[in-house]
Amino acid sequence: MTEYQIQANTRRCAGSGRELRPGERVYTVLLDEAGKFVRQDYSTEAWTGPPSNAFSFWVARLPKDEESRRPRIDDELLLDCFRRLQGQVEPDRVNFRYVLALLLMRRKRLKFEDARTEGDQEILRLRCAKTREQHEVVNPRLADDEMAGVQEEVFKVLGWE
Repeated sequence: MTEYQIQANTRRCAGSGRELRPGERVYTVLLDEAGKFVRQDYSTEAWTGPPSNAFSFWVARLPKDEESRRPRIDDELLLDCFRRLQGQVEPDRVNFRYVLALLLMRRKRLKFEDARTEGDQEILRLRCAKTREQHEVVNPRLADDEMAGVQEEVFKVLGWE
């Protein structure tokens, strides 16, 4: 199984080191550092914009208490990450994009159209329900334990741990 080695949310501001408080507005950046995804969270006062090597970024509020930590799924964020991974061939990123595609299909943002085989690869053709844009996604044929591991890493990156 592939390891992404993504740091979990420490609830500390990457800019100031201050502890982030429940209910606080937080800027989160997904960085591409040496081919690995790294997540950093910033307080409003420390935020100066995304770093130059940012793969993606978003703003959210930290849950007010531990009981209300159900993830809020931002379909636009998922689609943005999915689109940015288009054309990537590194196995980690192919796996990551495939899991994002499955999440987006489950959320009814992407619709399955068909599948074809090229060589030993299965390629899914999906259509965006909103824009009708078509996407092709390689099915990496992950085993159940691999799928669970990639899904867990996607959740970590997006702060849904």
